Amino acid sequence: MRKIVALGIVVVGVGSVALADNVNRLTVAGSSTVQPLAEVAAQAYEKKHPDVRIDVQGGGSAVGISSVRSGLSDIGIVSRPLHAVNEADLTATPIARDGLAIIVHASNPLKNITRQQVVDIYTGAITNWKQLGWLDKRIVVVNKEEGRATRELFEKYFHLKGKFVKSAVIIGPNGQAIITVAGNPQAVAYVSIGSAAVAEQEGTKIHRVFLDGIEASVAHVKDGTYGLSRTLNMVTRSRPSGLAKSYLDFILGPEGQKLVLEQEFVPLSTDLKTKKIQK
Repeated sequence: MRKIVALGIVVVGVGSVALADNVNRLTVAGSSTVQPLAEVAAQAYEKKHPDVRIDVQGGGSAVGISSVRSGLSDIGIVSRPLHAVNEADLTATPIARDGLAIIVHASNPLKNITRQQVVDIYTGAITNWKQLGWLDKRIVVVNKEEGRATRELFEKYFHLKGKFVKSAVIIGPNGQAIITVAGNPQAVAYVSIGSAAVAEQEGTKIHRVFLDGIEASVAHVKDGTYGLSRTLNMVTRSRPSGLAKSYLDFILGPEGQKLVLEQEFVPLSTDLKTKKIQK
């Protein structure tokens, strides 16, 4: 699974802070989905700019919004669009696209799930894997905590607001959901396609399930056939400037968008997306 490095947040304004040792520091915080991408991009940027240190921390999209507003971070990471009404004061810079995958344990033979079956599992209408053609075992439903953008998208897509089964295991970051499913053959969860794909590549005992016959993949998010998808944003209090703008420009440039691909997200660069699909 992606390695997450938790670094402390320092109080800064938008842009950058020059420290006593002449190092410019940028602080980024928010979505656990985008955090690994923000970290590898920060490392690559620092190699090109030895006088810069970029601290990246997770906490969820809600933290990304609140930390920017409070001045605790220069850039907030938000794995959803900004809300038109109560977040209109912020500026979002799209950096990539992603989708959500339904995941189960590697030993679970389930290959495809319908939209209605997802609803039935998460409302408690389906409670046993036998109802889906597997063992006579209770389904362990894994849900996200409130305030997470991943939960918000899942809830909206499946019309589950106020309907979630109360017995679900509640977790936070994608990594926690993946660990939970990998450790429990009876579990089911939903996570970022990028997080799931990287975990599978590293041998974690999970697998993505097709949704209504469509594979949860970068290719199908890219071509629009997989509907459970979203835009990933980096958010600032005003138009990006200074070091914040330089870092965002790097992510949106060829090298940064290549990192987007490597983290199993859909880059905004058409050329890079085409190359990825042709592999």
